[in-house]
This record gives sequence, C-alpha cells and structure tokens, in this order.
Amino acid sequence: MFHHSMEVPMTLVKFNPFEGFDSLVRRMNDWMSEMERSLSLASNGESTVTLVPRVDISEDNANFYITAELPGIPKEHIKVNINDEGVLTISGEKKQEEKQEGKNFYRIERRYGMFTRSFTLPENVKRDAINARYENGVLHLTLPKQEPAQPKVTEVPIS
Repeated sequence: MFHHSMEVPMTLVKFNPFEGFDSLVRRMNDWMSEMERSLSLASNGESTVTLVPRVDISEDNANFYITAELPGIPKEHIKVNINDEGVLTISGEKKQEEKQEGKNFYRIERRYGMFTRSFTLPENVKRDAINARYENGVLHLTLPKQEPAQPKVTEVPIS
C-alpha cells in the first residue's frame, strides 16, 4: 500500500534573535540621552550631550545600505571612516549656535554635541567602492557587495 504525500512549499523567513533587543537598546539610549541633557541643562543651562543618530540598515542582491538621520548637521561636520578591522564609523558634531546677547531663553530643547555610530562590515563588502551622499539631513551610504573569496586549497605532496 502506497501513501500519496503532498508537498507544501514553505516560506523561508530570516530569524533575528536580537530583533526585540534592538528596540530596547534604542529606548535605553534615548532615555540616557534625555537624562544627560537634563543634567547638563540643570548644571549650566546648555543642552550639550552625546547624540545617537537613528539609522536604518538594509540590503538587496547587489548592495548593503545604511541611512542615518543627521538633521541640522552640516556635511562638513560629518566623517565616515573604515578601519583595518572592517568597522565603519559615522561621526561628527552638531555645534551650538552663537549665544545672542540680550536674549532670555525660557526653554532650550535642541541638542548639540558629538555623535558616533560604528558598524562591523560583512566580509563581502567592496570597501573601496562605498558611496556616501548627504541631502536634507540624511546620510545615505551604499556599500556594494562582492563575491566572497573562495578558500584556496593547496595540495601538499607526500614524499
């Protein structure tokens, strides 16, 4: 007796065990930034903190993409570097405007200060072909993929 089995196609879904952790870290960073800002305002009336820019990271078949929100920061104050270990770092500073004499501030909510975000690049990123574009307060990085290096096998002769 034969049983007829029916094959059902299944969808492959990438599992990210840290998906919920990312939002927790983001909320904790926001909370710490707000706490630092409050302490800074209480001590000297200025709003200077370590900024944590928001980023989106995505990919398609040809590229990885990093998009970072950096509102109010001139392009000249932004740096993008890659070190020898393959860590890409976006850094810079949002400088405080000159204080205006004779002006009383009742509330200062805008933030100023240094920022840095670092990401370990996958091995298949073509580092010398990364493209950076900055417009309307948003930094767009395109990181082209390259074929992964195939392991080379060398046969050792036996004498």
